[in-house]
Amino acid sequence: MAIGSGLGAQLGIAPEVTYGTFVAPTKFVEFTKEGLQLKKTTAQSAGIAAGRLLALSSRRVVTQKQVSGSIDLEVTNKAMGLILQALMGTTVTPVQQGATAAYLQTHTLADTAGKSLTVQVGIPLTTGTVTDKSFLGCKVVSAEFSCEVGGMLMCTLELDGKDCDETQTLAVASYPAMSPFHFGQMAVKTGSFGTETAHNGIRKVTIKIERPQAVDRFYAGAAGLKAEPISNDQVKITGTLEKDYVDTALDDLHTSDAATSLVWEFVGPIIALTHAETFRMVLPAIRVDEAPPTVEGFDVVKPTMQFTGLFDGTNQPKIEYMSADITL
Repeated sequence: MAIGSGLGAQLGIAPEVTYGTFVAPTKFVEFTKEGLQLKKTTAQSAGIAAGRLLALSSRRVVTQKQVSGSIDLEVTNKAMGLILQALMGTTVTPVQQGATAAYLQTHTLADTAGKSLTVQVGIPLTTGTVTDKSFLGCKVVSAEFSCEVGGMLMCTLELDGKDCDETQTLAVASYPAMSPFHFGQMAVKTGSFGTETAHNGIRKVTIKIERPQAVDRFYAGAAGLKAEPISNDQVKITGTLEKDYVDTALDDLHTSDAATSLVWEFVGPIIALTHAETFRMVLPAIRVDEAPPTVEGFDVVKPTMQFTGLFDGTNQPKIEYMSADITL
């Protein structure tokens, strides 16, 4: 029996072959919070019958079902590949580095058609029995990454799904030994694409990637369930850089509205030879939107620069993930 509280919970994921069709989870993610829920649309008959004062229970119907919600988690040195693939869209096969135990995943921005997940959540009753909620057809509609002084690299995923199945067998969770990326491993680089150099004074970074999709594709003949969402707007990438005012580089970019390439990376321990555990986000072109420095008292000036990620005409944004994971 599991512990009858959140201590006994689990979350497993698997890539789907067919949108909305259950696949037993094989990868288990350590999460800090989840809020996935089945959303149903109901209709109640309003028919008039002589003397009836209350609507009939038998005349209520469920006309639509869908899933939405979020998952909060620490970004770790293992088990992140499926999530990154569902976010970025490229079909990725980890590439072994030489003959070592290090494998590089390169998740380049692409359409997310066909990239859906089964997300199975085990929710404990107070008795210790763990109930199964398998959320089908989960598409990542946004992901926000953040890290600040003294903290870990965190991620909040927003998901849209097709249905919730409570009849499946709860998979047995297993977790590899892993550790989170954190502020002590963080670096921020700016400059020309491919030759970025370290930027000093950064205290906190947030980057949000939004994947707008038509999530309302409900058609006749589908039992009130949606068809796979499809992209219906351009990808939106936004972020903030909180820093001490140690130089004018970002302020100058705000004034000129010039573009710069941004590399946000976390480099951990060596896996083998020169290959280290790595999480690296590359945005080939950003432009600083607002929040130039202002003096608000005696303390060190701490501007928060808000920026937008854009296409430089050649290079797509990407996330590079180096780990010991042989497969996603």
